[in-house]
Formats: sequence, structure tokens, C-alpha cells
Amino acid sequence: MASKEQLKFTMNKKSLVSILMNCHNGEQFLEFSLRSIIEQTYQNWELIFWDNRSTDNSAKILKKFNDKRIRYFYAKKKTSLYEARNLAISKTKGEFIAFLDVDDIWSKEKLAIQIPKFQNKKIGLVYSNFFIVKDNKKKLAFKNALPKGKVTDKIIKNYQIGILTVILRKKFLNKKKIFDHNYDIIADYDFVLNFSMQYQFCSVNRPLAYYRIHENQLQKKKIILQANQFCNWFKNKKINKKFKRFDLTNIYKKFDYFDLIKDLEKSKYKIYYKLFKKFNLKNFIKISAYLILPKKIFSKLINNV
Repeated sequence: MASKEQLKFTMNKKSLVSILMNCHNGEQFLEFSLRSIIEQTYQNWELIFWDNRSTDNSAKILKKFNDKRIRYFYAKKKTSLYEARNLAISKTKGEFIAFLDVDDIWSKEKLAIQIPKFQNKKIGLVYSNFFIVKDNKKKLAFKNALPKGKVTDKIIKNYQIGILTVILRKKFLNKKKIFDHNYDIIADYDFVLNFSMQYQFCSVNRPLAYYRIHENQLQKKKIILQANQFCNWFKNKKINKKFKRFDLTNIYKKFDYFDLIKDLEKSKYKIYYKLFKKFNLKNFIKISAYLILPKKIFSKLINNV
């Protein structure tokens, strides 16, 4: 007799999944990412490959696969990542939308495991655990059970949703503007928090994807940009009012931390003034590490927010 999960899978196997892959000069690991899609056990998918004006061999690598389910789009102009994602979403035909970047990969069973979770019509988003890969070593991203249901309060306290694992029910999306690309680095964080206020989430504790860490992700300029965006997001979106019925302690802590980080290129005296005005030992150690330690060691500390 077929199990409940098998029955759910049978009922959902006709649902088309639109996979978004945004690419700008992503040739280094692209073949591995594409192969992880081609080899999915759930085969009813389309790949929206949005080429954001690449000048490398990305298009050639893609076209080698010669699969009718792959739809190639070359951008009229280069845009930010999340503006490109919005444009790619506008081309989708699927009932569900998934995301995979050019340097990450999925396990073969990812779609087959996640799609049946949408049998519950209230579910708007399904996500899973994943592995973090750096220097050919992997570690589990999250060791605790991932929250499900109405999760806003839980993800405010401890955000554990990797965009590479997310699948969305398309009809629940705001067709005009999915991601706010004014906050490009944290646009998925902004979207997920807002989406969680309206819809239930389902989680899979099993790791179903591999997120690759690069040195350029730890660059000082990018970290400062992330800090600036978070502080602007916190102020401009009036987070205090928007999420006033939730405990925002962790968001306040993030703001205090990023408020220091965005001043790293300014006077260190200004930074220490802020530190002592609102003292936090963890922040004090991280900022001191930047001023004292070599950049590589600092990057490991500062990126562990």
C-alpha cells in the first residue's frame, strides 16, 4: 500500500515548478548547479535562466545541456540581483517558484520531498535545512528543528531560512513587486518576514541543498553594504510599527551591531563611543577584532552575526 507521502507526491507530480537561476559571470560552478536540477527525481519543472549580462562562458555551459525545459533570457541591461529575480519571476509559468544560484546545488530529492507539502492549501512557503560548504568541507546550517506554521515570531528571534531551499506558492505572491530591490542584499529577509505574516510555512529538517561560501562574500565592502541596508531597512520600513505585536529584541540587537559595522570606514573613535554608549561584549570583541586581527580572521568573526 502506498504511503501518505507517496500519495501526496502522486497528486502533486503534475504541478509545474519554475526554478529561477540568476547569473552574472557564474561559470565557475555553474555546471554543478545545473546538473543538480537536471537530476531531480521530480521532473516537472522549467528553468528560468536569467543571464544578467554575463561576459564569460555561462551561456555556453547552459546550452550544452540542450533541455527543452530550460528557458534562456538575456537581460536588456544589468540590474541588481533582486531586480533581476523580479524580472525572472515575470517569465514563470509554474504553480510554484524555487530559487537556485549558480554556485549552489540541490540534492536529487529536493523537489520531490518539498512539493507534496503544498497539499495543505494554506501553505505558502516550504523550506529546508541545508549544508554550508567552504574549502571542500561541509557543515549543517541549523542543528535545531526548523519552525513551521505561523512562524513570524520564531524567525524574528532566529532567522533560519535559506533562499536556496525556498519554494513559493505563486498565486500567493504580489504580482507587481515580489522583492524590494532597494534592499538588495537583504531583500529575501524582508520578503520572508512579510510573507510569514500572511501565510503558513512548512519546513523539512533534512538538508536538501548545499550553499557555497566564497571569500568575496566576506569582503569588508560587502559587509558594510549589508550593514547600511539593514539599518536603512529598519528605519525606513518602520519595523517597530510593522511588527509591533512581536518580540523584536533580536532585530534591535542586529540593528545595534550593524549600526557599528556601517561606520567601519569612519573614525574608530566614533565606533568606540557608540560601543560604550550601549555596551555589548560580543560587539566589542568583533569590532576590536577588526582593528587588531588580520582580515581573514576578522571576516570569520564578523560574518557570524
